[in-house]
Amino acid sequence: MTEEQNTEPSAYPIGARVCAELAGSFLVCFAIYMICTFGTSIYGLDLAYIVVGTALAYAVVTAMLGRVSGGQFNPAITVAAMLTGKTKVVAGILYVIVQVVGAIAAAGAVRWILPTSQTVTMKTWLTPAVNGYGTGSVSSATTSSASVSFGISMSIVVEVIAAIIIIAVAMRHTDANGKPNATYAPVIGAAYGLGVAMTYTVTGAALNPARATGIALFGQNQGLSTQPLQQLWIFWLAPVLAAAIVALVMIIADMASKRKPKTPADAPIDEATDAEADAHDIAVDAAVNAAPQVPSTNPEQ
Repeated sequence: MTEEQNTEPSAYPIGARVCAELAGSFLVCFAIYMICTFGTSIYGLDLAYIVVGTALAYAVVTAMLGRVSGGQFNPAITVAAMLTGKTKVVAGILYVIVQVVGAIAAAGAVRWILPTSQTVTMKTWLTPAVNGYGTGSVSSATTSSASVSFGISMSIVVEVIAAIIIIAVAMRHTDANGKPNATYAPVIGAAYGLGVAMTYTVTGAALNPARATGIALFGQNQGLSTQPLQQLWIFWLAPVLAAAIVALVMIIADMASKRKPKTPADAPIDEATDAEADAHDIAVDAAVNAAPQVPSTNPEQ
């Protein structure tokens, strides 16, 4: 087996893995954007629909492509994989780039197919899909009527905690080379579903910097209550911070597991062993010195 096969998540070449991440990011983000736009704007479906839809999107696409690339589809997961050595730095950088490109392409495709009119504007479609906090939150209209707001602190906290859960699940279900195990697809889908349930009403459930970036670009200057690009930095900061936390915990745990603690009894045992060896050597020397010398029978001496 070659070194490449030992250190990469699969036997597929880097080009195939990068293409899988590109396609996976496109499919996941396209599904999420469609769920949030059509599902909520036309049918008025509730949070459970978005939770289940998002979970299925990640689970299904991961089952399709995870065997090729490792099924990351999220820059935060890729950062954690690079920090822990599961993904090489060069491959990780390429993954992040194509993940963002795939999300932008998905947002562009959704923006292109969305029908508009004088009464149904692009704002109507994009409001439930764009991530934001405060006045940019999907719950802004409801919370403002009650004189409350989901501010920046709350948004960061919920996004970081939800991202920690998702990233920790991803790291737990991949081996040292980044290869996912048989249960990776369903558990990562469940983790994203839980993350959406925790964060959607506060931030629109970004959880993935690529997902937040794609729709923010096409939501800019569309009459939304806030410009999405002005708040986008939070949806990069929170998941990357979560990735660093998970990676740090994993590194510390790995270092602790490799340390062999020395018991208090180790030193006395070693000293006793050395003393016994010295006593044995002294006894042997004394026996040799005390033995009678046998005269030599060699006539030449």
